[in-house]
Amino acid sequence: GDMILTLIEPDFDLDSDETESYPLDLIEWDSDADILAMGQSANFDPEPSALRETGDSTGIFQVVIEIPEKLPDANGEALERGEQIDLEYVDYGPAGADSVGTEDEDIELTIFTSSFGATISLDKKVYSWTDKVFITITAPDHNFDSDLIDEIGDTADDPIKISTREDSIDYYRLVETGTDTGIFTGEVILTGFEHDADGNTGFDTSSTTTESSRVGTSPGPAGPTDGYLQAEDFDGITVSFEVSEDETRIGSSIIRWNIAEANWGEASYPATGNGIVRIVDRDLNLNPESVDNFDVKVWSESDAGGISLSVTETNEATGVFEGQVSFTTNDASSGHRLRVAEGDTITVKYEDRTLPDPYETTDTIDVLSTAIIGSIVAPLERAPVSNARIVDTQEQTLSSVSVDQQILVSADLRSGQDKDQDYAYLVQIQDADGVTVLLSWITGTLPAGSSSSPSQSWTPTAGGDYTATVFVWESITNPTALSPSDKVTIQVS
Repeated sequence: GDMILTLIEPDFDLDSDETESYPLDLIEWDSDADILAMGQSANFDPEPSALRETGDSTGIFQVVIEIPEKLPDANGEALERGEQIDLEYVDYGPAGADSVGTEDEDIELTIFTSSFGATISLDKKVYSWTDKVFITITAPDHNFDSDLIDEIGDTADDPIKISTREDSIDYYRLVETGTDTGIFTGEVILTGFEHDADGNTGFDTSSTTTESSRVGTSPGPAGPTDGYLQAEDFDGITVSFEVSEDETRIGSSIIRWNIAEANWGEASYPATGNGIVRIVDRDLNLNPESVDNFDVKVWSESDAGGISLSVTETNEATGVFEGQVSFTTNDASSGHRLRVAEGDTITVKYEDRTLPDPYETTDTIDVLSTAIIGSIVAPLERAPVSNARIVDTQEQTLSSVSVDQQILVSADLRSGQDKDQDYAYLVQIQDADGVTVLLSWITGTLPAGSSSSPSQSWTPTAGGDYTATVFVWESITNPTALSPSDKVTIQVS
């Protein structure tokens, strides 16, 4: 970097009508790299070539020098990050002296080369075995030329090493994101290992690279985008950067397999519509530079054999795969078409062969998801009951009831589904003390979209206040409610 060096020396203003200059040898450089008069090394690249007065009779002299990489020449000793530099000017005419040269005073200035160090960041904390790894190193001290795009990592002065447990790349080059940013980026691709991940035989990656590089043989130190590293299912990736001779920075992330997810795009589909199957499995993003695909099994209650459905990655490196199923009620299942019927449960099954610890590499699990053909109705809205009432045998509503009078407890049922529903209609009558005096039921079937008004008979034998509660269940043996209950009060005189 450039340094503006200023010497304030009024005694050098020998001519008040001219701008004067003095040689750089007046300043001594003293650091671990070398001790020398600054005019002795062209590596300082001074502009101007000497200490020049800033104007007529100012007594202020300046020069811009470049802090060199090495002293005293290109083959000399390198300056370190944070190296201390002592600059010294000897004043042979200090204030109070009787004459020039009889006394002197050392005027000193201590500076340091910058030592901001570096930070290393990876774009993920956890990678899968075939992910692309994006690396960012922020290193302001390596922004050597503010007018150029700099590079780091590929020399012995600033080596970058990227490694997994079984593989490594030395001297990997990263490139500055722009002029004068001090931020350097690059990427490597994890290549996995020989394993049947998608149910096909062998390691099928559909990669644009050679099979040898896919299993971990790196094509050689290069960068910033052509590195490959073999990775295991339980592994890690480490990036080390030697910032200086005494300082190395490290960034790392872990590599793990994941348990997949399977789901349908919707909870239900019409019988002649289309459904979307979605599989989320980062481990099947076998080539992060292209779109991957594999097959899953889909079936219905009407066709238990089902179909083999191809699902395709939604984009490069997403790890999300989708496929469309067309439903039919008349045709046979074939290709992406699946035979279904109203009320069918449809199922997708994905066999996950890349499982995290504590599973073994040879373990598999089935990941399933289901949906319904037809409308999905809330459990208590399948056969809503309403308007519980007391009627006579002619279905006429009664306002009063007498002892020994036969009455009917009736209510209205309405189908909330697009399929037939079996039901049990129960009537419970309790007296004012909560004692049950009647529990009776009938069973029936409520057709899709229809309504009905079932009833149960009761003949009271004693006067008093009674409460009739109506329940609608799936059946007597399966007391799952199809509707909230309804009540009516009966006064018997």
